[in-house]
Amino acid sequence: MTLRPVLVNIKALDDSTVGRFWAEALGWDVSGPGLGPGPGPGPGPGPGPGPGPGPGETIVRPAGFDWRDPVTLAVDVVAVPELKTATKNRVHLDLATTSAAHQAELVARLGALGATPVDIGQGDEPWIVLADPEGNEFCVLEPREVYRDTGPIAAVVVDCADPRAMARFWDEALDWTLHEVADDRAVLRSAEGVGPYLEFLRSPDAKTVPDRVRIDLLCNPGDDHEAEAARLRALGATDLDVGRGDVPWTYMSDPEGHDFRILARRP
Repeated sequence: MTLRPVLVNIKALDDSTVGRFWAEALGWDVSGPGLGPGPGPGPGPGPGPGPGPGPGETIVRPAGFDWRDPVTLAVDVVAVPELKTATKNRVHLDLATTSAAHQAELVARLGALGATPVDIGQGDEPWIVLADPEGNEFCVLEPREVYRDTGPIAAVVVDCADPRAMARFWDEALDWTLHEVADDRAVLRSAEGVGPYLEFLRSPDAKTVPDRVRIDLLCNPGDDHEAEAARLRALGATDLDVGRGDVPWTYMSDPEGHDFRILARRP
């Protein structure tokens, strides 16, 4: 019994605008109300992931993405009424590049799409910190050999107080492979060795506002949704009540308070 990440979920006032930005940034397909259904099966409303997005939801996914076998991740932008605060998100995306010229070209292209430079105290580093049109921070990395085969998203990066503790929880929670664990960093990737990495980086910043970006998980075929939720509670996860009533997913947080959902499957 294990789970696998299927979505990076981003909250936005305007899901269509933010979704289109990320589709252009990543070179992926986009679907949502008024945007068309998009090719192939994907996550959506109702009892777990399904054939398409509902109102207030824009999905960005690589060509051929199939939520039933999510060896990589899609991006799900969901409309909310709250504006992002000035507090830095605890979860962000790192984008991969193949050369210095590619990094410069990508930064320029993202600026033309509406991204803005952000100073989060990074100093003189080789990566560039930007924010999407609603202020969600992300990094455009300098070329690194380790990310040569990840696709446009190099890593989903999670700020945390204790990477070793996060490694213990998430290594047990997911069917991904733990590649590295140290005092300052823990790294996982899909067992198939494809798609982005999931990285936990030590940070002194505690959670002070609701998470704007989170990861959604999916049970493997044949696994029981409730049994998986119970297993994660035993590992240290806690249930969250976000006032949605009777929904087909389970909303939880990990031992450091990072929000996530376990989605239900449907044919």
